[in-house]
Amino acid sequence: MTAYTSNRRDFLKKLAVTTGGGLLLGFNMLDANAGTMSVLGETTLDAAGSELRFNAYLAISPDNVITIFSPNPELGQNIKTSFPMIVAEELDADWTAVKVLQAPLDKRFDRQLTGGSGAIPHSWERLRKAGAAARRMLMEAAAKRWQCDVSTLRTEKGKVISTTGQSLNYGDLATDASTLTAPTDVKLKDIRDFKLIGTAVANVEADNIYSGKPLFGIDFYREGMVYAVIQRAPAFGTRIKSVDDTAARAVSGVLDVVTFKTNVAIVGTSTWQVMKARKLLKVEYEIDGSNLLENSSDHDRRFKEMLDSPEAVVRRKDGDVTTAFSQAAKVITREYQCPFLSHSPMEPMNFFAHVRPDGVELIGPTQTPDLARNEVAKLLNVSADSITVDITRLGGGFGRRLKADYVLEAAELSSLIRKPVKVIWSREDDMTGGSYRPAVRYRFSAALDGAGNLIGYKLRGVGINTANSTREDNFPSGAVDHLLIDSVEYKSPITVGAWRAPITNFLAFAEQSFLDEVATASGKDPIRFRLELLEKAKKSPVGAIKYDIDRMMGVIKLAQEKSGWGRKDVSQGFSVYFSHRSYVAQVADVAMEQNRPVIRKIHAAIDCGVVVNVAGANQQVRGGVVDGLGHALFGNLTFKDGAAEQKNFNNYRLIRFREVPEVDVHFVNNGIDPTGLGEPALPPTGGAVANAIFKATGQRLYNQPFNVQEPMKSVRLGEKI
Repeated sequence: MTAYTSNRRDFLKKLAVTTGGGLLLGFNMLDANAGTMSVLGETTLDAAGSELRFNAYLAISPDNVITIFSPNPELGQNIKTSFPMIVAEELDADWTAVKVLQAPLDKRFDRQLTGGSGAIPHSWERLRKAGAAARRMLMEAAAKRWQCDVSTLRTEKGKVISTTGQSLNYGDLATDASTLTAPTDVKLKDIRDFKLIGTAVANVEADNIYSGKPLFGIDFYREGMVYAVIQRAPAFGTRIKSVDDTAARAVSGVLDVVTFKTNVAIVGTSTWQVMKARKLLKVEYEIDGSNLLENSSDHDRRFKEMLDSPEAVVRRKDGDVTTAFSQAAKVITREYQCPFLSHSPMEPMNFFAHVRPDGVELIGPTQTPDLARNEVAKLLNVSADSITVDITRLGGGFGRRLKADYVLEAAELSSLIRKPVKVIWSREDDMTGGSYRPAVRYRFSAALDGAGNLIGYKLRGVGINTANSTREDNFPSGAVDHLLIDSVEYKSPITVGAWRAPITNFLAFAEQSFLDEVATASGKDPIRFRLELLEKAKKSPVGAIKYDIDRMMGVIKLAQEKSGWGRKDVSQGFSVYFSHRSYVAQVADVAMEQNRPVIRKIHAAIDCGVVVNVAGANQQVRGGVVDGLGHALFGNLTFKDGAAEQKNFNNYRLIRFREVPEVDVHFVNNGIDPTGLGEPALPPTGGAVANAIFKATGQRLYNQPFNVQEPMKSVRLGEKI
């Protein structure tokens, strides 16, 4: 098995071999200006690195290999391809000559994490300036060599070209360029001149993925390391009472059994052996303090109490809601409920840790390497500077790997056994001991006047371990004269965390389903109803408007056009949502077959600003739609006596390949800076599908999953992959 780059020293050696001397350019995230150094080996790099705070590196070797280092974790969002594309565009690099490397955690990087759909928006200008600065320096080196004015030169596909047709590869100029002072101000390209950005570029790791190369954390191997699995408390709110590890220790290959906190770790020479031994452990648990072992039925009861509670935190209040509802010609009130969900990435949690007297080495799949380092530093009471973190490719995350609990386990265990250890979770570990999307319930109320106009709007969100289960400033806030949005939280020992498109992953379904029902009650077309509200918000805004009305109207009209809204051959449902700075409208096509609604197609219109990589962007949107659809139809995690009842995919239903309908993707080309794409396509899907099913069947859907016991009996998906 191939070993990964194991630490910063190995990374620097790899860098020196890759560049072979030449130009190394980094840029400081504080001012996005470039700096240079000559790369002759790890000592040179370390010395230069201590003089500048680097965020990303651009290396050019004399043999014309351009190496671009991607600092953010790659978990399938295609950042390891898109980041280098942005640098390469402004550099005018020959993409076929570009090599991409994953950078380790380094304090000279800024926002070295993957989450919140924020990587491209945050780094867009900085990445562009890094490429543009290097290009300028290469041109200046060429101008000195040719004794001409730099303004007479141009660049194309990794070459500097003169007016007479002379040309030099970037590699020929790299050494000279490395001696120049970095420009403090560089001119960026007009987006109309982009040649690489906006095209479809294959994933830089595609060949390695297809051929099964060891890229993921679970593939990592280090000679001399040991393996461990951990028995965690099976129920939230319990602790260890006693441990009998006699039988487990007797298994061949087991080296140790270690109890720490509420965990019992089996340490051995192979994963198979430690997993076998764990089954032989005899651990008795007891209730931890005053905790109650909760059931899903308890949560349902508490939700009802919270929806009626006089104690709520007001998130937004416009106008006089009480008067508006008392004078309404019609009032509509509906409730929507979603369950807990497991993140269930295909790669379960795992991490390698080696705690030594002189420092700590961490290697594995994390969305937040800096958090992992800082949390381990606190745990072990050591300096964060003594900890290195190498980032492997992540086999999915969806927010689960934003947490560092599994990293802390590996670090603490290594410190106790004084060995390098790799901790691996099983699928059951992942689903029963993880951090879940919180269960939430919403109550919406709408007040209509005699003409069917929306004059009052109320929303209460109640959630488990969710301080604010609303997005109080999202549409239709600002478009309704009288509005009240509040929330109530219930504290539970069940751990929750960010799940792809936090809160909005269900709120969008509830809100968009409710608005569809209100539109029907008002006698208006669902799209026209929303557009009228947006037009009102634009002309006569009520309170603060914290979304872009024109961008939202733009995706609505694009989805309306591309879907052929109003067709008679299918039943169509509409949904639109703003999240993570981007706007997505969707139309679902449903047809009735044998008295069952069949989801045929989903049309998606997206405004995320400039699309860096068309191939990656299409995959992001389709992936978000499929994720949103699958969990709306099937996702359900319940609790009994404090423990998750669903422990593996045999009773935790995911969408299947043959069930994926056609997804038609369209992007708004407005030329604004990128605004995020990893999450925004997911929230609108559930609402579009639910509204289409209503159109086809007359049945409204209020709870997810839509089908619990026999998911394929009442709703069937398209058969086309």
